[in-house]
Amino acid sequence: MADSSLPCLIFFFVLFNLSATLTAQAFTGTYGINYGRIANNLPTPDKVVTLLRAAKIKNVRIFDFDHSVLQAFSGTGLELVVGLPNGYLQNMSADAGSALSWVKENIQAFLPKTQIVGIAVGNEVLDTNNRESWGYLLGAVKNIYNATKKLQLADKVQITTAHSQAVFSDSYPPSSCVFNDDVAQYMKPLLEFFSGIDSPFCLNAYPFLAYMSDTQNIDINYALFLSNDGIVDNKTGLHYDNMLDAQVDAAYAALEDAGYNNMEVIVTETGWASHGGQNEDAATVENAKTYNYNLRKRLALKKGTPYRPKIKLKVYVFALFNENQKSGATSEQYYGLFKADGSISYDIGFPGLKSSSAESSLWSLKFIPRLLQL
Repeated sequence: MADSSLPCLIFFFVLFNLSATLTAQAFTGTYGINYGRIANNLPTPDKVVTLLRAAKIKNVRIFDFDHSVLQAFSGTGLELVVGLPNGYLQNMSADAGSALSWVKENIQAFLPKTQIVGIAVGNEVLDTNNRESWGYLLGAVKNIYNATKKLQLADKVQITTAHSQAVFSDSYPPSSCVFNDDVAQYMKPLLEFFSGIDSPFCLNAYPFLAYMSDTQNIDINYALFLSNDGIVDNKTGLHYDNMLDAQVDAAYAALEDAGYNNMEVIVTETGWASHGGQNEDAATVENAKTYNYNLRKRLALKKGTPYRPKIKLKVYVFALFNENQKSGATSEQYYGLFKADGSISYDIGFPGLKSSSAESSLWSLKFIPRLLQL
């Protein structure tokens, strides 16, 4: 006797698999990079593409939607996350038509030749001094997403926003982390929306900044992925041998506390400055080289964190270039893996656009074959 439920089961599985393929995923690798451009001396975008392809870095995040950059990436196979700067949030939140026009002109117009795979709506909005902008973020996110849906791009372009660690409180040990009371009323509806469209929680995590804030109590080796005793989270019993993993798991704990156990955490910025000013003694070439080299080794393992071991960690490194017009501390201008002339800032296995006076690459040759598969 035939099973009359079989066609229904087949339809269900087909529908399930189809819906799974329609979920946009902006980050397909484990190692990406932030291409910041707050400088007046950088290589042209086409030369930047040459540099990225030589380094075999496929996943790239920019902080705006400059058309010269979008055009330079056309036909390259590089996967690009485009930024909608914070200054646009109020208008995008208030006017769905403006959001639709923006997506048409700055995303749809460049697809499919330029592989725009994501839109980052604002950056670190919920920890800026301008609290008025906090109320614009969710509306802007919704209107940008609805615009991609109306233009039939929602299955190709993922919508996200990145947060700094200022949105957390009690992040040590990692399992104690929760969202700050003052941001919770904005964060929870945002998480609800992102959960509904299967977007990750994007975190800007800097062991460099954490170490600089408490050099007396934090072992620099713990921050640099070097040999150290690490920490044990007494609640979970988990051992952490590096700070970045602990920062990511703190985010997972906060998400769990808020009721979003299944949301993935992606690190959208991390790095170490190679030069600093007064009171920035840890910003050295050697420390920056050590952090970024060991980070590549960590990501090459394609493993998760102690609390989420089955979810491989994905990271966008900050940043591609030193940026000579960034404001703030001196170190802000020296996060680049490359100098403005395209030469390497220090050797972690990447080729530069031109020869560099950096030390011999023998230090990193052992790991290059494996790292280039990231």
